[in-house]
Amino acid sequence: MASELRKIGVGEDCELAVRIDDYLLPWDTKPPVVMLHGLAESGEAFRRWVPYFATHHLVVRPDLRGYGDSTPMQGDYVYRFAGLGDDIIRMLDALKLDRVFLVGGKIGGTLAMHLTAKHPDRVIAVAAVGAPASLTSFNERAPTWRKQIREQGVEAWVRETTAGRLGSSLPPAALDWWINLMSKTKASTLEAFLQMVPTVDVTGELPSIKRPALVITTTGSGLGDVASVKAWQETIPGSKLEVLPGDSYHVAATDPDVCARKVREFFDRLKT
Repeated sequence: MASELRKIGVGEDCELAVRIDDYLLPWDTKPPVVMLHGLAESGEAFRRWVPYFATHHLVVRPDLRGYGDSTPMQGDYVYRFAGLGDDIIRMLDALKLDRVFLVGGKIGGTLAMHLTAKHPDRVIAVAAVGAPASLTSFNERAPTWRKQIREQGVEAWVRETTAGRLGSSLPPAALDWWINLMSKTKASTLEAFLQMVPTVDVTGELPSIKRPALVITTTGSGLGDVASVKAWQETIPGSKLEVLPGDSYHVAATDPDVCARKVREFFDRLKT
């Protein structure tokens, strides 16, 4: 089979674009892996991860509502974080996927933890990579970002914020690739999405996660120092924390090989 892009309706107002990577031998398969991207990205954010999983897992990479090749949202659309989770459950139902491994980067990792807490029957294990438990600290930044996007466009905002997001380790060509990917996001989607971002806080849901959980962060993450990440990670029963060196908070992007190997090893140790 290989890779294909499908469109899946998740409501009257939205079709999700879903990349499905299938290199499986039918007699040697493990449960599917669903990868959830972050703000202003698409399923393409995990392209480097695919080779680590797709020979034994069906890999499913949706473009979240409004992003990538999914239906763009209007600026006055009211995003609900729980609604993003509902979209993923509808996608799983449409694909007839019962139980899956979840991987998420940035706010996609926050969403993955939410889904694991609320739908434990659908999740085998979860990996939150460079993901915050709460985004309430963005209550000042989000309006500023929205204003910049309205006045200067998406690419100008992406370029100005890339250093904080991706740190200092990537070569110029890699930075250009990420800037190009994120700049494809519709301004109207970001206008709507960024109004929701400061309301997102799954801290209270974390103790309800009853599935194996791996959290990956960096020593210099702009989303919280190691101590603060460890504080919320330890509220997830039996969870594991991996700390990588670096000044990126989007470690799934800056260290995809290391992160993918650690997540695969974590999933492989589990009995499914």
